[in-house]
Amino acid sequence: MSVLAEYDVIVVGGGAAGMMAAGTCAARGRRTALLEKNRQLGRKVRITGKGRCNVTNRCSVEEAVAACPRGGKFLYGAFSAFPPEAAMRFFEDLGVPLKTERGRRVFPQSDNAHDIADALARFAMGNGAALVQEPAVRVLVENGCVQGVETPGGQYRAQAVILACGGASYPGTGSNGDGYRLAAQAGHTIVEPGPSLVPLVARGEDCPKLMGLSLRNCGVKVTQAGKKKPVYQDFGELLFTHFGLSGPTVLSASAHMHPMEPGKYTVHLDLKPALDEGKLDARLLRELEAHKNKIFANSLDELLPQKLIPVVIARSGIPGETRCHSVTAAQRRGLLSVLKDFSVEIEGFRPINEAIVTRGGVSLKEIDPRTMESKLVKGLYFAGEMMDADAYTGGFNLQIAFATGKLAGEHA
Repeated sequence: MSVLAEYDVIVVGGGAAGMMAAGTCAARGRRTALLEKNRQLGRKVRITGKGRCNVTNRCSVEEAVAACPRGGKFLYGAFSAFPPEAAMRFFEDLGVPLKTERGRRVFPQSDNAHDIADALARFAMGNGAALVQEPAVRVLVENGCVQGVETPGGQYRAQAVILACGGASYPGTGSNGDGYRLAAQAGHTIVEPGPSLVPLVARGEDCPKLMGLSLRNCGVKVTQAGKKKPVYQDFGELLFTHFGLSGPTVLSASAHMHPMEPGKYTVHLDLKPALDEGKLDARLLRELEAHKNKIFANSLDELLPQKLIPVVIARSGIPGETRCHSVTAAQRRGLLSVLKDFSVEIEGFRPINEAIVTRGGVSLKEIDPRTMESKLVKGLYFAGEMMDADAYTGGFNLQIAFATGKLAGEHA
């Protein structure tokens, strides 16, 4: 097959990690090609955070590591070399003013993800990287060393190749798992990919009845059948959907629910996390007394969102037509239990194409964390989501992409 061009470094994948890697290589004077099969760079970046792009999280390196359920220790060096504060400085230097919101989540002031994607493209192209709009079909390896990349049109030769092809979530943006195939062809082990940061499918009819209801302050705890210790616990926003549960706390919880099996996990919601059981019981007594001549079904308006009231009443076992002054102490305890432990059995995950990120990917055991270089093939590097490392919501996954892309670019 004919050789189309020769470069020092070829970066495969024009997403967050790939553009960071290509710009870093080109800025160091390396002849760099960025291979991207899409017509537009950064397609996934442009839709992330509902189009607002949660760039990073204003936190310490240690906190960023702790936010990674898989790969945190591996990422410590990359995060130390390019911490969140450096990522923020990077974008502001590129002319994108940032702001910090609740949970220390960092966004562009414009609330426009295109500003972040365009800044990354300027960084890569402005430093001299050449854009090659072709897909890679094979990494060329001879005698344990990278020689370049093969495309449908021919070969591009290079002394180093950085694979930054993304995972398998949002396949419409180009992240369809191609990178795993390229890495496997080069001899790498692929930890089975699966969805992470993904909505949960629930059993029963309660969630569909509550569809569209968003709770801003909700305690979330996940338990696993047969185990006493919760697998996840947090507090924050949650959304009921026609299929089950979504929202930031649920997405982060999903990262801990592996392997998924129907009925294996239960999500326990504390609908009144600001009140302990004693204070909530006192509040219930006051509400029942204040509405003592009303029927129970009409007494909870000040306690719960309207949509939630019928479901809570049904779960409490208290007949809705009961007069408040007739509610017994035992019935009140039942209501208290529902409010402090609204349990939802989980049937499974939504499909991987609805996941924010992919868990699994290239085994970290085969990558040098100091350089992102393959331990198996000299001159082959990895960056971003295609590695078996992922994090919670809050800007941490893009921080992984930026930090590993920069580290791979510096060493390639």
